[in-house]
Amino acid sequence: MKKVLAVFREARFSPGYVDRDRAVLESVVRRLEGDVELTSESSLGHLGNYDVILSMGRLPRTLELLKEAEAGGCKVINSGYAVERCRRSSLETLMRKNKIPMPPPSGHDGYWLKRGDAAAQERDDVVYCADLSILEARKRQFADRGIYDCVVSSHIRGDLVKFYAVGDAFFRFYYSDDGLPSKFGNEALNGIPHHYLFDTKALQSDVNKVARLVGIQVYGGDAIVDERGHYYIIDFNDWPSFVLCRDEAAVEIAKLVEE
Repeated sequence: MKKVLAVFREARFSPGYVDRDRAVLESVVRRLEGDVELTSESSLGHLGNYDVILSMGRLPRTLELLKEAEAGGCKVINSGYAVERCRRSSLETLMRKNKIPMPPPSGHDGYWLKRGDAAAQERDDVVYCADLSILEARKRQFADRGIYDCVVSSHIRGDLVKFYAVGDAFFRFYYSDDGLPSKFGNEALNGIPHHYLFDTKALQSDVNKVARLVGIQVYGGDAIVDERGHYYIIDFNDWPSFVLCRDEAAVEIAKLVEE
């Protein structure tokens, strides 16, 4: 009988999404057989007695504990090493090196400034800047908050597409007007989606490629599709809430555990 530990994410990493993030992990747990324990990442101690750990955790201490468990032979989903590679600045470098479609660093429609040292925890961690002077002012505000690791990309006009995936077997995407809740309201800048035609299989292929490079199994993110049908991946993160496909995703995640 497998002994499984499921770890909820620290609330600061789920701004406005605490219940939704918790719900997807609970949905997975309901589908598992065996001895399953649930806990918060702030309560973690030694992790040497489990066969499988399902973790949404992001705290540095959590990742160190997960890596220790992996070294001891435990199966961890998502790997502590993989979650570390999802650090925005590291991911930016990895994606550009491997020619993943991304917005260029500069353009004609403004800029996005994002903290690069961790996932967004509040509205001011991801900000739109209409021009270079505002961008520099915002960088100074980041520095005043102790954030020096930042990522800058140009703003792309087009449809916002949010994607969710589990390994290579499960992939879903939705437009911003499909009923998705918003964390910070930034989607409004792109307006109502036009549903521009694009190569969905190519997007899935590139998303899966990023996941393999990172070594992650449960993941999601955002892309922009412009009027020409070109897509640009603007965000990639570990273990999203799977809001509109929660139960479908939970079945696939549970399969990872059983396999």
